[in-house]
Amino acid sequence: MFGYVRPALDKLDTENRELYQAAYCGLCHTLGKRYGLAARLFLNYDLTFLAMLLGRKCSASKHRCVVHPIRKRPCACQSRALDIAADMSVILVWWQLRDGITDHGFWRGLKFRAASLLLRRAYSRACIYQSDFDRNARQQLERLNKLEQENCASVDRSADCFASLLSGAAAAEEDPIQRRILEQFLYHLGRWIYLADAADDLKKDLRTGSYNPIAMRYSHESGKLTEESRRKLGLTMDASIRQMAAAFELTDFGEYEPVIRSVVYEGLYLVGAAVLNGTFHIRQKRGQGDIP
Repeated sequence: MFGYVRPALDKLDTENRELYQAAYCGLCHTLGKRYGLAARLFLNYDLTFLAMLLGRKCSASKHRCVVHPIRKRPCACQSRALDIAADMSVILVWWQLRDGITDHGFWRGLKFRAASLLLRRAYSRACIYQSDFDRNARQQLERLNKLEQENCASVDRSADCFASLLSGAAAAEEDPIQRRILEQFLYHLGRWIYLADAADDLKKDLRTGSYNPIAMRYSHESGKLTEESRRKLGLTMDASIRQMAAAFELTDFGEYEPVIRSVVYEGLYLVGAAVLNGTFHIRQKRGQGDIP
């Protein structure tokens, strides 16, 4: 996945930082229990966020693990929400790897082939648990692939595919009212993720000739968006965040509400600005925003 969806950790108090860490570590352990060590390699912030959206409550204890063998870390106990997030994480990573194989040819696609071999059995099992989500993911990615083949210049049409894919995760919510709210929330989150990823990959895609609707819609120079283009793209990304915020205010997200609020009202804006300014990966290399 992408790793763009995260709270502003430095602005959370200690209790809520530990709550987020517990969800992150809980998803890691759940991936390991359900799908083995290889699946844990694909742990990411985005599906941790989904686990919190579906969970509302967090029962946690402290554990050691291979990554943190000395100091115990708070870890959410296995739950239905974590199980679902783990299943969907495997499915999304699988399709991302298959897309990588298609886009990169034989030699450059070898790393994607190797990773997909590691994940094949896990994907087959995840499809049993989340068959509807897998079917929707396949359909939306086929739509996106068709737009790519047509070299579609519409950012909205392309972003709609991933937005519709992610909104399908709301089907796991049992309460019908909450499900409708989550559908709207996840749709606009998916749209924002697609735009952030396209902006982040602009320079690479221009170099390799890969499909990127932002390259066709917005002005750019030397692999970077012009100042006016960054402003315009920033406005449409922020519009999606405002739609998420409207959905957020309609319901109660339980214990995770402060962390989710931090993502919606602070984290996404910070990440979006870093992506548009070209500093997102520099920040990550310096360790900013990492789980403590």
